[in-house]
Amino acid sequence: MKTLEQVRAQLKAYPIEIDFPDISPWKDGNTGVDYVHSIDSGIAGPHVMIMALMHGNEVSGAITVDRLLKAGLTPRQGRITLGFANVAAYQRFDASNPDAGRYVDEDMNRVWSADRLDSTQDSTELRRARALRPIIDTVDYMLDLHSMHEVAPPLLLSGPLDKGIRFAAAVGAPEHVIIDAGHANGKRMRDYAAFGDPASSKNALLIETGQHFSSRSKDVAMDSACRFLMATGVLQSDDLRSFMLPEAPTLQRFFQVTDAVVADSYDFEFADDYRGMEIIAKAGSLIAHDKEAKIVTPYDNCVIIMPSLRHLGPGVTVMRLARLVDAARGAQA
Repeated sequence: MKTLEQVRAQLKAYPIEIDFPDISPWKDGNTGVDYVHSIDSGIAGPHVMIMALMHGNEVSGAITVDRLLKAGLTPRQGRITLGFANVAAYQRFDASNPDAGRYVDEDMNRVWSADRLDSTQDSTELRRARALRPIIDTVDYMLDLHSMHEVAPPLLLSGPLDKGIRFAAAVGAPEHVIIDAGHANGKRMRDYAAFGDPASSKNALLIETGQHFSSRSKDVAMDSACRFLMATGVLQSDDLRSFMLPEAPTLQRFFQVTDAVVADSYDFEFADDYRGMEIIAKAGSLIAHDKEAKIVTPYDNCVIIMPSLRHLGPGVTVMRLARLVDAARGAQA
């Protein structure tokens, strides 16, 4: 059986095209929680939050939050909170082993359930999530900034609820919106508490901005953060134009995730060099092996979402399968 180190050694190494910002000046926030800053307009309105570094090697979000803090923007209404999540993992980042910088003890984006947060379990990530939780509980609209293991088009993850799909459409970019229910091995912050409650007006989106270390990824992260702030009404386009991409956004397309492919072993292998958003025309097409087991497409025009082996292991989601849908009707396109 292979080990994770052997699997990673066979994968493409991506160049680091961007500088990692020094976030230490932001340690002393004004919220009672390190690395979290809040700016209140003094005018009634929503509390919106942009979170970076749920994973320690996802630097595009850190660049965005650092730039927004330096800009000193004041909301026109409501309150803007800007934060860095897994600072401990970020501070340990080693360019010679970039995939290992994702977390210290466990994936921080799998702990956001009451069962985990209220438990007696302990990890670096649980302690940080518990510190952030009182702030997150007051947030009306959340944008969680992530990036991706492989080079692929950016994705906006709406979650499974109609309110999340509508919110993604209001933000308007990037092109690809993924309607999904998260992961079997733990709850994401995007789905935490009221964000995942269809009866609540609170809402959250997660964006995957592109490959972790690409220059384009940082530009997408900044543009998406601006569009999020505009969609929530706390800032307007005139406040943010200089931060945004010059090109107009492409008409969005919505993809409904139908299957999460979870590895059973370290011997999982893709049948081709998939990077994401490939459309496999025929049902029954071989797309991966897991030891002797064959993984095939369950329907025609099956779309492969975020395939990667960089954190391969039993129980880890290595890709998702989706179909193009008309989000307005919830029907297959």
